Amino acid sequence: MTPLTCFKAYDIRGRLGIDLDENIAYRIAAAFAVALEAKTVVLGRDVRGSSEELAKSVAQGLTDQGCDVLDLGLSGTEEMYFATTHFGADGGICVTASHNPMDYNGMKMVRAGSAPLDSASGLALIKELAEANTFEKSATLGNIRNVAEKATAAYVERICQFVDVSALKPLKILVNAGHGTAGPTFDAIAERLAKLGAPLVFERLFHEPDGTFPQGIPNPLLTENRPATAEAVRASGADFGVAWDGDFDRCFFFDHTGAFIDGEYVVGLLAEAFLAKDPGATIIHDPRIIWNTQDLVAKAGGQAVQTRTGHAFIKQAMRDENAVYGGEMSAHHYFRDFVYCDSGMIPWLLVAELVSRHGPLADLVAHRKAAFPSSGEINFTLDDPKAAIARVRAAFEPEALSIDEKDGLGFDMGEWRFNLRSSNTEPVVRLNVEARGDAELVLQGVERVKRVLLG
Repeated sequence: MTPLTCFKAYDIRGRLGIDLDENIAYRIAAAFAVALEAKTVVLGRDVRGSSEELAKSVAQGLTDQGCDVLDLGLSGTEEMYFATTHFGADGGICVTASHNPMDYNGMKMVRAGSAPLDSASGLALIKELAEANTFEKSATLGNIRNVAEKATAAYVERICQFVDVSALKPLKILVNAGHGTAGPTFDAIAERLAKLGAPLVFERLFHEPDGTFPQGIPNPLLTENRPATAEAVRASGADFGVAWDGDFDRCFFFDHTGAFIDGEYVVGLLAEAFLAKDPGATIIHDPRIIWNTQDLVAKAGGQAVQTRTGHAFIKQAMRDENAVYGGEMSAHHYFRDFVYCDSGMIPWLLVAELVSRHGPLADLVAHRKAAFPSSGEINFTLDDPKAAIARVRAAFEPEALSIDEKDGLGFDMGEWRFNLRSSNTEPVVRLNVEARGDAELVLQGVERVKRVLLG
């Protein structure tokens, strides 16, 4: 039995022809059907050149086990999340590699009710069955049914319910799909908003899906990928800009000057907005940059709950706490009223409403950035990450007020704080530093930790 290296903590991801191919995709799908005892599974795929053939293999693996496939065709991951619950399916699969390199692909998967799937909730069994590869075809094969039109209509209706259209003012919004999967879905949402009377005008950039990604893999989290959006915002005179990753489950913002808005400030902004409508509600956040979100939630009378980084952990915490909203600084945003899942389309609608009600996006975050400046995530490639982190702990533990070990190491140094996490998949250590009202302290903190990390 050959181990399958494409299984990660809570999804499938690997290099084409090495970790993942059509045969492996078939085996994973068959295992998915058997492990979940699934009778109906929703299936979507992104725009990558390899995704269509892999999706066909997934469909074959499912139907050979007697499972019906509800086919979404080209779609974002969040459309699969939504459709799984909307159609009452036993699970959902989206063939996507999101922002990974061109020679990668993968799958994101959920159980019934769009619940997260990890090793404890079925992924380990799926891996075991796929590796054993002892499947027999069902006596009654499943069918493939195209539900794209129905699914899109229901999804768009749900997304548009998150915004108060009557509160929207005339705005120009620059949207950059990066030639990923977002374009057609965005157009369907924009068309519905227009029918509802939303006074929004859109400038579209790199809008057509193109699996060759002529502008590079869409991943606005990388600083080198931001100038195109920033320049287009300034050139068009847009009120703000939005950019998505390949499967559009992450949403990134630029203010009217083209300045990138770091994810932690968007989390705080959306948390505050939800608490204004739902006082006392619970907000979930990740452990990397926390002070801005915790301060806003406390002032709004809500409950801030910290959990581990990663969509499976956030989604489970959302369910456990019945949280109205959850956010990660990496630009994943989760919503109770969207089956507790992440969406890249809901956030820009909420920001459009906030800008309409309260003024420019730049002004909405300026005082928060001043109150809680942060470094953004800084990555270090190291020969021995474990030893480097041990050096940091030894150096800073004596003066730390507290150390949080829930996810990596979080050191509270009083007026500044830092979080240090080791990557699960590569020899990389990720550093985030924040301070209370002192940007210089952030810079000093980065340098202090860096010196110890690099030995």
